[in-house]
Amino acid sequence: MQIREPYFSKVFKPVVFVLALLPLALLGWGVWQDTLGANPIETITRSLGEWTLRFLLLTLLLSTLRRATGWVQGIRLRRMLGLFAFFYGVLHLLSYLWLDQFFDWAEIWYDIVERPFITVGMLAFVLMTPLALTSFKAAIRKLGRNWQGLHTLIYPLTALGVLHFWWLADSKARTDMPLIYTVLLAVLLGERLWRWSVPRFSKIPVTH
Repeated sequence: MQIREPYFSKVFKPVVFVLALLPLALLGWGVWQDTLGANPIETITRSLGEWTLRFLLLTLLLSTLRRATGWVQGIRLRRMLGLFAFFYGVLHLLSYLWLDQFFDWAEIWYDIVERPFITVGMLAFVLMTPLALTSFKAAIRKLGRNWQGLHTLIYPLTALGVLHFWWLADSKARTDMPLIYTVLLAVLLGERLWRWSVPRFSKIPVTH
């Protein structure tokens, strides 16, 4: 099933864009109304990080939906959702550097070296950065065939994001959502591995 034009471009896609900004708006409203709980900085940082992971998983899900249902228009949302993942990732990092650590670089370096969940989170952000910077048409043309290979980094970086969330949640005995994200990632990666391995699908390109 496809959404007719111009409704997809003029209505559906803008609605998705606005909805993607809703988590940030709700956080801003929570700050304004002082409803983020006893530790608002932790709430902000954690929420921004979790939405980064959700957008990464949604980006992967769109390709799976295209192959499973034939909804090719979803691919036209993939770049936007991927950039939203980077956007929330930048805000997540800034909230940690600024609100949590007040740009205390010695303490930040200590966290990166000594706290594994910070280490993998930073590594995931490093891997995500070149994907965001090369998601535009000019970069795609310049990189040519190398572009697709570069963007397979979404697989390890999303896995690192899930691990980052697991270790953070496990320290606070909150493992329900990390389990859901782990199962979803396993399904999405499993579908890709299956299509790569089954002979009759071997000639069908599996994009991220």
